[in-house]
Amino acid sequence: MKLTTNRLAVFGLMGALMFISRQVTAALPNIHLTGVFIVVLTVVYGKLALYPLYTFILLEGLLAGFGTWWLPYLYIWTVLWGAVMLLPKRMKPKTATVAYAAVCAAHGFLFGILYAPAQALIFGLTWEGMLAWITTGFTFDMIHGVSNLLCGLMIVPLVNVVQKMDKAIQ
Repeated sequence: MKLTTNRLAVFGLMGALMFISRQVTAALPNIHLTGVFIVVLTVVYGKLALYPLYTFILLEGLLAGFGTWWLPYLYIWTVLWGAVMLLPKRMKPKTATVAYAAVCAAHGFLFGILYAPAQALIFGLTWEGMLAWITTGFTFDMIHGVSNLLCGLMIVPLVNVVQKMDKAIQ
């Protein structure tokens, strides 16, 4: 799949859409569609999905500041992208629905664990301190995982929409 001018424009819009959807749901603790968008874009665009993904990360930093909280974003969302890249490309719709929602949910459940090493390095936490940090965020990671599971059920229909849109712009 090639990077075209049309796709580049779509990637900018998709990165902005991910960012706006995060802002709209900001009052809800760890309930958002970011994971869903990343999975959808990865299924449709593969490696090219990194363009809207890092557009989203850049917009997050521009709005909230490029603080220490932002540094783990450079790899945490890429872990989800990488996990989706490892899934089989052709799956039956029912299998894909379960697989994509499960990967999206796992990323939500593991978000704090993925975030913790950066926190430990940045703030000089010991192993025990890092485990305490993970434990403190456990409830939020559970909310994140369940939310991603439920929202992840929309992934296959959204993949179909984005694939049709991509064909229309090419």
